[in-house]
Amino acid sequence: MLNSLRSIVQEVNAARDMKTALAIIVTRVKQVMATQVCSVYLRDAKGDYVLMATDGLNADAVGRVRLAAGEGLVGRVVVREEPINLEHAEAHPSYQYFPETGEERYSSFLGVPIIHHRKVLGVLVVQQVEQRRFDEGEEAFLVTMSAQLAGVIAHAEATGGVMPVGTKAKAAQSKFVGVSGASGIAIGEAVVIAPAADLRSVPYQACKDVELEIDFFQRSLMAVREDIKSLGEQLKARINREEQALFDAYLAMLDDASLASEVVGRIRKGANASYAWSEVIIEHENIFNSMNDPYLRERATDLRDLGRRVLAYLQESNQKTRVYPDKTILIGEELTASMLGEIPKEKLAGLVSVQGSSNSHVAILARAMDIPTVMGAVDLPFTQIDGRSIIVDGYKGTVYCDPGAQLRKQYKAIFLEEQALVKGLEALKNLPCETKDRYRLPLHVNTGLMADVVRSLERGAEGVGLYRTEVPFLLRDRFPSEEEQRAIYREQLEAFAPHSVTMRTLDIGGDKALPYFPIEEDNPFLGWRGIRVTLDHPEIFLAQIRAMIKASEGLDNLRILLPMITNVQEVDASKALILRVYKELLEEGFRVRKPQVGVMIEVPAAVYLAPELSRRVDFLSVGSNDLTQYLLAVDRNNAQVADLYQAFHPAVLRALQYIVYAAHDAGISVSICGELAGDPGAAILLMAMGYDVLSMNATNLPKVKSVIRGITYEHAKKLLSDVMRMSNGDQIREHIARELRESGLTRLIRPVTSDAG
Repeated sequence: MLNSLRSIVQEVNAARDMKTALAIIVTRVKQVMATQVCSVYLRDAKGDYVLMATDGLNADAVGRVRLAAGEGLVGRVVVREEPINLEHAEAHPSYQYFPETGEERYSSFLGVPIIHHRKVLGVLVVQQVEQRRFDEGEEAFLVTMSAQLAGVIAHAEATGGVMPVGTKAKAAQSKFVGVSGASGIAIGEAVVIAPAADLRSVPYQACKDVELEIDFFQRSLMAVREDIKSLGEQLKARINREEQALFDAYLAMLDDASLASEVVGRIRKGANASYAWSEVIIEHENIFNSMNDPYLRERATDLRDLGRRVLAYLQESNQKTRVYPDKTILIGEELTASMLGEIPKEKLAGLVSVQGSSNSHVAILARAMDIPTVMGAVDLPFTQIDGRSIIVDGYKGTVYCDPGAQLRKQYKAIFLEEQALVKGLEALKNLPCETKDRYRLPLHVNTGLMADVVRSLERGAEGVGLYRTEVPFLLRDRFPSEEEQRAIYREQLEAFAPHSVTMRTLDIGGDKALPYFPIEEDNPFLGWRGIRVTLDHPEIFLAQIRAMIKASEGLDNLRILLPMITNVQEVDASKALILRVYKELLEEGFRVRKPQVGVMIEVPAAVYLAPELSRRVDFLSVGSNDLTQYLLAVDRNNAQVADLYQAFHPAVLRALQYIVYAAHDAGISVSICGELAGDPGAAILLMAMGYDVLSMNATNLPKVKSVIRGITYEHAKKLLSDVMRMSNGDQIREHIARELRESGLTRLIRPVTSDAG
């Protein structure tokens, strides 16, 4: 059955609307399982489960039969959230007969739930006249099939349920979860951007003038036909007769009247030429892929190549005439920096990338440009939402398509409040960050680009707690030279002088891979990353340290931070190399001072080694993002488990407190530079724990300063005492929010919304 499953999955994935996908499922599953009935029941807006497709029951029953959760065998599958396999279905107490279906003949029943993100979206059912239990293999096949169907349904929710693509009826509000790339709220119109000639990423767009679009399509076919003829002539003397036949095959496909007529037919139904062409080519490609004959399967590659050539012509013309709306939410499978440059700055309101993480290039740029961004929204059916209304919640990493009036009103209020808050906090720039009872807490910023520097200084930063040196490496196609690095580092050091700038040595690996230095691993977060890479490549480490220390000449505000430390040997080896560089520079005549050296505490091993590490370095700096994900075994860039990433988890808070004790016992300072430091509620706890410096994104600095200035140190200590006795992260967050509300600081907490609409 494995080959059959693959074949069905290919056909379902090629379907461009829900109705077609469901028809494929019921027909093909019935055929493969050699059963008399296959049906799909889906949950509707009221929460009932409605018969939406069937092959075997009366077709007139589709849309008419509905059951509540717990009602009938289908409803029982929903409640139990597991398969029900019966040989005498009519004898079961939950059996309910619907005359309109004509199912009284069928005794055997196998129903499996269709579950997506813990929600039962529907039930997939097969039935037979013969009285028997379906065997384990059949049940496993149907469970696998339902898992595939779950993703299709999730995508369909954003495109108007079971309506075919392009239908004008109003679509239902849909929510998709990713991870935060850059905080903030954006409300606007989706503009889907795709890589050139990518058949599977073509967004649906309606055709405005059918005859004009058909003429455009025919002209594009002619242009590609001439290109292929020309290419064949150029290569005639260099290839043999068999290889020349490939060009003849391409021309034959272009001359195939049925292929062109299929595209024209879809244009007449309302799709533009690019979408219609990609749809037809993908369907034909899947037909070739499913064939048993190896030669015919190979033709799928030829067809795909031809499809891309024609699509390139179609897209080139479309791109020239593209008009961007005033509140553009740019959406793509994998957004790049160059794509951002195509849109006028004043029109770009938000970004959503299906692939990528919070450390992707585009996320780094988005934070520097203050553009609310969601990354890794893997379930978003991006090709089918062009022109739709979109809300981007960059705080939670969520995207809403076709938001209802209530949800839009909530987010509009949050957006306006944010704008007013930013203006109101500008007055805090030159005021100290201190509590009402005069407890002083310096606020630093995290930087990576020069764009970060300007915003940081405008918002009153007192230094740099984390300069990510990997950013200049990520934005190049080769390792920057020592002199290039020195110039970059000098800009940062000069901009913040005399305040200190803490520069982290190259931290690549995990989700930060250099395109010219690939690291291929099954589990990159537990692999070759951070200090492990640079100690294995001392030539990279030494060049970077030389550039840093040379850049600090005359300024003397450099501090060096070592990432991903797990043992004292790594610290000793790194310090020896730093000392070697320092002595060499003195011998070469540079008038430099030996910089302070610290380590990042971001893995559990470093937490428990904090006392020993503190005796070897000048300061500690906690990377709360990585520390949280390692303590909780949760990848913070994986939307599937994003809800398990809890910065207020009791284990995280206890580890953070232990680190402070270890550092202060050794007489050194300790800072924290993860996202937790930029959370106003968390900042209060961190201050009470004894952190000497909080370092954060420049956007959050005024909010944190405001909340610190609005509370007493004694109140913060009491709040910390309360939460450290709690064992539930959600309760801790709720308790902090309640305390801040009572203190009149509600506006500074990250927005909370309901999904009503």
